Amino acid sequence: MIVLKATQAQIVASLQSVAGIVERRHTLPILANVMLKKTGDSVQLTTSDLEIQIQTDAALGGDSGNFSTTVGARKLMDILRSMPVDQTVTLESNQNKLLLKSGKSRFTLQTLPAEDFPLVQESANFGPVFSVPQQTLKALLQQVSFSMAVHDIRYYLNGILFVAEGKQLSLVATDGHRLAYTSATLAVDVPKQEVILPRKTVLELLRLLSDKEGDIEMQFATNQARFRFDGKEFVTKLVEGKFPDYNRVIPKNHKNSITVGKAALLTMLQRTAILTSDKFKGVRINLETGVLRVASSNAEQEEAVDEMEVDFSGEPIEIGFNVSYLIDVLVNMDQEMVRMDLADSNSSVLVTIPDNSFFKYVVMPMRI
Repeated sequence: MIVLKATQAQIVASLQSVAGIVERRHTLPILANVMLKKTGDSVQLTTSDLEIQIQTDAALGGDSGNFSTTVGARKLMDILRSMPVDQTVTLESNQNKLLLKSGKSRFTLQTLPAEDFPLVQESANFGPVFSVPQQTLKALLQQVSFSMAVHDIRYYLNGILFVAEGKQLSLVATDGHRLAYTSATLAVDVPKQEVILPRKTVLELLRLLSDKEGDIEMQFATNQARFRFDGKEFVTKLVEGKFPDYNRVIPKNHKNSITVGKAALLTMLQRTAILTSDKFKGVRINLETGVLRVASSNAEQEEAVDEMEVDFSGEPIEIGFNVSYLIDVLVNMDQEMVRMDLADSNSSVLVTIPDNSFFKYVVMPMRI
């Protein structure tokens, strides 16, 4: 049976949308495979890592009928990528193998039975569906994802908190040293729901979400989230645990504030960062009347000092920060101006966008 017959570009596009979660090494060999399920003229592609499952349906030609199998996802992708984009590729079933033909090339691939593929058991109690434009969700994720913890023992920090309430969707990420918060307005009212999406899910959504027009539908259950967009269904486990109270972390009423050009501040911090020690990345920031000064030094007793003019007339402040945390937020901002609110040398700094109440970024000071 010819399972599919289409151009290399069509097959790669479908495979790419599901293959991102497939790990190279697995305790279960079948998890390295993509499940192909043929129903009539349509093929459903499914991958899973036991915590995330992605499915997409595609019309990729071939014989009409019912058939299912699983084949190595990365291997199939590597073979397809080595072929011309407009070349027709045929995948035929041959006993317990798949035969891939294209031009004069032939590949015989080992398969594993589809019935052994561990599909994620979907929750029975998903909440109401709500949707946002894909562009909006992608922008929100980009504004906070860099603040997620990577391998923290406080496992609830290795992800992003989603809070949907009323007509507002808020996203929060923190690694204990800095916190990023952003929000957007929804088209419909939704009951309050709070879930923590795992780090891997967030990175995969960022990869798959499109900048084009089109909405993404979301549904949350107690232990799962489901997303539907561009013909894909994405189901993921959630991180269990209690996320820190982010409202207590975001400072209010800091008495000193400056508004500066983002590009100028970013390049100044990047220059000064060159002479920080690899381990600590600490810089000293001095704020005096009319001047913002940034200084760094390292174990070789080398020093860097840079300054810029600012509109400031309060009490002088000296405060230390991990320069990487400040660079991260500026790199991920599109705006031209940035506002910084400070209290004293022991308090965190609040970074915001002028005339925008949706985004807040907090960095804890460090002793230098």
